[in-house]
Amino acid sequence: MLHIILIILRKGFSIGCFMLLSGYALGIELTGAGATFPYPVYGAWAAAYEKASGVKLNYQSIGSSGGVRQIKAKTVDFGATDAPLSPEDLDKSGLLQFPAIIGGTVPVFNLEGFKAGELRLSGAVLADIFLGNITNWDDPKIRLLNPGKKFPNQAITVVHRADGSGTTFNFTDYLTSVSKDWANQVGKGSAVKWLAPTTVGGKGNEGVAANVLRLNGSVGYVEYAYVKKNKMLYFSMTNADGYYVEPKDDAFAFAASSADWFSVKGMGISMIGAKGAKSWPISTASFILLQKENAKPENIQQVLKFFDWSFKNGKSIAENLDYVPLPDNVAQYIRKEVWAQLR
Repeated sequence: MLHIILIILRKGFSIGCFMLLSGYALGIELTGAGATFPYPVYGAWAAAYEKASGVKLNYQSIGSSGGVRQIKAKTVDFGATDAPLSPEDLDKSGLLQFPAIIGGTVPVFNLEGFKAGELRLSGAVLADIFLGNITNWDDPKIRLLNPGKKFPNQAITVVHRADGSGTTFNFTDYLTSVSKDWANQVGKGSAVKWLAPTTVGGKGNEGVAANVLRLNGSVGYVEYAYVKKNKMLYFSMTNADGYYVEPKDDAFAFAASSADWFSVKGMGISMIGAKGAKSWPISTASFILLQKENAKPENIQQVLKFFDWSFKNGKSIAENLDYVPLPDNVAQYIRKEVWAQLR
């Protein structure tokens, strides 16, 4: 390392070049695994950070349940989950948790003759579709919410996650909050029993998106970044204040602004049903999990440097991918109160 520094000083290389070379000289490669929702932004952050520091980060998009399993097994430097762990689970497993990015879960569909956001649904009607109480597009409950629209006499195929998923947790958390029937018959969870008579499973947000795009007449749910990436059709949904809203960056930001991030240990709050006329009702955060005691403390410090850099320098990257960066006060709290527990 000293030899590299001397070469840099003699050649007059820039400090930025020194950082790049020193990162590669250390041979650092970080590993993370988990939620598919943040995969596009984590991948983009990792590529930009490697150029800035020389530190490589490999993130595996395997679903939230997989990320939780791997960090508990200590096989990765960090795990990622859209379904936050409870304070009790964090303590039992010796983990720290903090949010890293904000977005939204979006009900999507594939039906000829309609545009994105043109069709309206309430939470209760959406729950009835996924329960199998509504099985045809020409159902009176759908027509009542969409006067003047013509629907085909066509069966609805429900597309859902086949793997354990934080996206499923958030989606079913929402359905539980708006439908007593859903709450009583299914409830919320990372993996649930799907009751609709015609259902198809897909692995990851990628798999659900692919199946919805393939199956005419289908309805599914994916994170917003996958909606934009695949140019998918989505519903406008009623929010907690009774307004129909479309899934947009500002709708997620409005929901995040009303969240009490510091009320729960591990910051594992829910933004489901956030108040505000412009708030998207199924907004969510994705969370990072770290072991408090790690066999490779130098890797954990590098993970913190990665997220610190991303919070400071990755906002435009996140916004270009249709994610909402953390509010500055939340990021500062994480640095001072959460990461301090690792030192």
